[in-house]
Amino acid sequence: MDTTQLLKSASDLVPKLKSRAQLTEDLRQIPQDTIRDLLGCGIYQIGIPRSYSGNSVKYGVCLDVGVELAKGCGSAAWCYSLWTAHAFLIGHWPLATQDEVFGGSEFPLCSSSLNPGRSEIQAVDGGYKLSGRWEFSSGCDAAGWVMLGAPKFQERTWLLLPSQDYEIVDNWFVSGLKGTGSKDIVVQDAFVPAHRILNVAHAGNENRIGWETHRQTRYKIPIPALLGWDLVAPIVGLAQGMIDEFILTLKGTSGPGRTADSHAVHHRLSEAQAQVDAGYILMKHDVDEMFQMAREDLEFSQLERARYRRDKAFIAQLCLRSVNSIFELSGAHALFSSTNLQRIHRDAQAMTRRDGLIMDLGGHQYGRIALGLEADGPI
Repeated sequence: MDTTQLLKSASDLVPKLKSRAQLTEDLRQIPQDTIRDLLGCGIYQIGIPRSYSGNSVKYGVCLDVGVELAKGCGSAAWCYSLWTAHAFLIGHWPLATQDEVFGGSEFPLCSSSLNPGRSEIQAVDGGYKLSGRWEFSSGCDAAGWVMLGAPKFQERTWLLLPSQDYEIVDNWFVSGLKGTGSKDIVVQDAFVPAHRILNVAHAGNENRIGWETHRQTRYKIPIPALLGWDLVAPIVGLAQGMIDEFILTLKGTSGPGRTADSHAVHHRLSEAQAQVDAGYILMKHDVDEMFQMAREDLEFSQLERARYRRDKAFIAQLCLRSVNSIFELSGAHALFSSTNLQRIHRDAQAMTRRDGLIMDLGGHQYGRIALGLEADGPI
């Protein structure tokens, strides 16, 4: 399938996702019908490496898909984006690991919790023993694998475990993104063979497995620079969905107050749409720039890497302001659980709570490096 067909497939799913949004919240995970739709229309294959029958379109297409899906359901778009990003990331692992994951299922799904959590790792013959508890593993109920951060091991390390090696703790009782099922993962003395461990700092640099195997430009970009846009895309789409829903609610109304005749509505709507448009354009600019640099084999400077991290947070907060601005002017009717506006508002708050998507945290390193200081955190 080409880019046009993939984006049409995503657009065609939006009404279905919207109709299942309440069910998704009630289940607190993605419904099986939605998973079948996401996997069956070709959009998930954008993340799977080309060598394992993945789609050869540009990686940025999956970001546009994430934007589109979020117009229907924030939780479904969030999980799609994460699952697709994880499929791409597995292409950095040793070939033995890739064969395990992609050879065992036509559509292998992988969830994650990439911080070390409360965990410990111990070297043993042939690999490592891992125990601990990790939080916020979105989409874990449908996944056959999980990607976990390792504690105090190398510079930054991730491990892959199959579902039989961990337990899911159902503690996802939250106000927003209810349908993502972002539950805790518990591991007790699981053996992780050495080939299922990835030194993140080396991937795409000293470790060229991804590029040498798949010959896709995405594997020449530092993981921290490319990772995270998969979360920004649903935020952009969710904000656009808020605007679309607001217009649908008010179009054709007239009279005093919050109607289509209101100057306040005109101003809020205009500004909110400009914020979403600006966020989308900045996202596309940064991603296109990264891929151009990778094609030219240019080195990613510390300032450039910090700028990408800054922009992810800036776009997320810009879109959050758009959502909040529209919701503030939507009146008391928007509070009813029967409306889409309240769910979109709650999901937007949840999406932008990640540390890297808060400007005080995500933008911090850019300020340091621009002033001639060394980075004191991940970029």
